[in-house]
Amino acid sequence: MTSAHDVDQQKLVDHMSLQLKDKITMPEWARFVKTGVSRERQPEHQDWYYARSASVLRKIYLDGPVGTERLRTYYGGLHRRGHKPAHFARGGGKIIRTILQQLEGAGYVKKEKKGRSVTPVGQKFVDSCAKNTK
Repeated sequence: MTSAHDVDQQKLVDHMSLQLKDKITMPEWARFVKTGVSRERQPEHQDWYYARSASVLRKIYLDGPVGTERLRTYYGGLHRRGHKPAHFARGGGKIIRTILQQLEGAGYVKKEKKGRSVTPVGQKFVDSCAKNTK
């Protein structure tokens, strides 16, 4: 049986993002925000929200119960500060929280005592996308 561990990460996220377009909706404010302090501009890709949602679902599937702070660390980057040395900055939390809430509403993720984990429906979704990924 093929799982998310066996297939290419980029292809899996692309396939899952196409499937998630029917399940979740991109908030109106998400077109104008940066994804973190370390970024200079908002994302240029039109469907970046669905790709990030698929990536978050994959990350929860692999690392299992994961909270917002840990995901913020994963999606962070180097904050360039001009002449001063660059430092690490975490990613935006509002984006991750709304994605988690929408995935929870779709039934793919459930809230636990420490973070969120994938439900059996979400596991079946990720496994079927991994199986159909070429």
